[in-house]
Amino acid sequence: MKKKKSDPKAEQVEEESPSQLIDTTIKKLSDWRGEMIARVRMIIKQADPEVVEEVKWRKPSNSMLGVPVWSHGGIICTGETYKNAVKLTFAKGASLEDPSGLFNSSLEGNTRRAIDLHEGDTIDEKALKELIRAAVALNTSVQTTARPARTLKKPKSV
Repeated sequence: MKKKKSDPKAEQVEEESPSQLIDTTIKKLSDWRGEMIARVRMIIKQADPEVVEEVKWRKPSNSMLGVPVWSHGGIICTGETYKNAVKLTFAKGASLEDPSGLFNSSLEGNTRRAIDLHEGDTIDEKALKELIRAAVALNTSVQTTARPARTLKKPKSV
């Protein structure tokens, strides 16, 4: 958090934006994981310039200041870092086509799918951009399932 100096008597605290928190997280991860998150972030922004960056699940025990989340009409994916992997979890991954076979984790779930990236892995940028765009399209698609119109019951005549 950054302190804002506007009134010496009442200290106001200015909260860092989600993008700033992600920047801080990348800097704190001074190894391949920080580089990987930065790379993935750049690819996501290229695939969807309207993407919204968020940070969720912030708690004192989380050294990453929370989990980076990329959204557009709903969550596209999250970027979690572990000791040996960076995990991109797609919120609706089970509903997405993955012709390039990027999903390599959480394959048994009914909703989510993930991509585990390890040190030295290369990213198929084209395939990842297509997956990001497909997730955005799924999030923003209008579901046109017609519901039957409700009918009002007429009062019984006495």
